[in-house]
Amino acid sequence: MRTRSQSRNSNRQQQQVNPTFVEPFNLVEPIENQAPPVVTMDDTRTMAQLLEAPTVGYEDAIIVPEITTDNFELKHGLLTLVQNKQFFRHDKEDPHAHIRYFNKITSTMKFPNVPSTSVKLMLFPFSLEGAARIWLEKEPPRSILTWDDLVSKFINKFFPPSKTTNLRNEITRFQQRFDETFYEAWDRFNDLLRACPHHGFSELHQLDTFYNALNSNDQDSLNSAAGGNFLDKMPRDCLRIIKSNVKLHEVLKDKQSN
Repeated sequence: MRTRSQSRNSNRQQQQVNPTFVEPFNLVEPIENQAPPVVTMDDTRTMAQLLEAPTVGYEDAIIVPEITTDNFELKHGLLTLVQNKQFFRHDKEDPHAHIRYFNKITSTMKFPNVPSTSVKLMLFPFSLEGAARIWLEKEPPRSILTWDDLVSKFINKFFPPSKTTNLRNEITRFQQRFDETFYEAWDRFNDLLRACPHHGFSELHQLDTFYNALNSNDQDSLNSAAGGNFLDKMPRDCLRIIKSNVKLHEVLKDKQSN
């Protein structure tokens, strides 16, 4: 029979024989858990070569289709023309106007058996500078496959929806100014339309907006030219009357200047 003192001694001995240890909190990750550089046994590179910065991932965003035509060469004069009017991403710059100018320049030179779109893809980066060039450099490698891809990305980047909304509102609220002639009003109205070629307004809407924006004298002039109510005419006839009036204003202006 075990006494109480013997039982206490036995428990004390068991605690001494089987102590419980608490692992210390280690802030440093064990070396064996750290991922070493991947080096296989058959890798013959030196330490210096293994530590060099990678040289991959520098492909351009634009993929230019391979040109197999012999003696193909971009003339320095064409490159200079493109660089003479670069797009910087300034507030007053119009990306649509830049694309129109670029198309006009690149259409001046033809290369036998070379698609014009390939020439455009090759030249377009030279038409950008500043923030616009940085934008193109940040595009994912090999993400622009066609000229349409490039135009779409460029326009959507530098002509955000908010700008479209503002220009559409300007067109809708257009009014002839107090000291503005008929010719000047028509010219300014068309400038707004050109600035937002995706405005979505039909020809009927455009003609109606312009007519109702004119002062009473110029409306009477259009009605007189139409032989009645200007708006009773077909849209193509209304446009012809407007252009005829514009031409008359230009002739009178030239006579006055002479």
